[in-house]
Amino acid sequence: MSNDVIGWASSTILLLTVAKQVHKQWVTGGTEGVSKWLFIGNLAASVGFATYSWLIHNWVYVVTNALMILNNIAGYVILMRNRRRKRAESPA
Repeated sequence: MSNDVIGWASSTILLLTVAKQVHKQWVTGGTEGVSKWLFIGNLAASVGFATYSWLIHNWVYVVTNALMILNNIAGYVILMRNRRRKRAESPA
């Protein structure tokens, strides 16, 4: 049981940290230093880890990676929206 507590605590820290960054992008409209490949690579890794975790019945990682999938999709969508807005605002 104590192993699970460590896993869930670590999962919570990871998810809150990444969600805070995505929220910052949303609020500020920033795109500086953010690569779309960060979200694409993390999405691919999270899908792989979620699948693997499901197969070995590790529910801490199934939940963590499922939430990371959603977070990466949100981050990618926000990044693309912010980039479109910047292009639309820039004088041609």
